[in-house]
Amino acid sequence: MSYEKVMQAKSYIVGTKQAVKALKSGTVSEVLIAIDAEPRVIAKVISTAEEVGVPITYVDSMKKLGKACGIEVGASTVAITF
Repeated sequence: MSYEKVMQAKSYIVGTKQAVKALKSGTVSEVLIAIDAEPRVIAKVISTAEEVGVPITYVDSMKKLGKACGIEVGASTVAITF
C-alpha cells in the first residue's frame, strides 16, 4: 500500500509548501496526496507535479499519511525524494 512507500522511503518531505519547492528543484520521485485534504491546499502540489512530470499517488486519509510519517497530526502531502 502507499503508506508503506512512505515508511520505507529513505527520505521524504511532509507538507505542501515544502513539496512544491522540492518538485521545482527536481528532487522528488513521487508525491502522495490525501484525498480528504482541502482542494485549495493540495491544488498547487497537483499542478506542479503534473507540470514537472512526477507521478501522483492518492491515499485516503491525512491522519494515516501523517502516522506513516511518524507525526501526530495529519499530512495532506508527502513528497518522496531521491
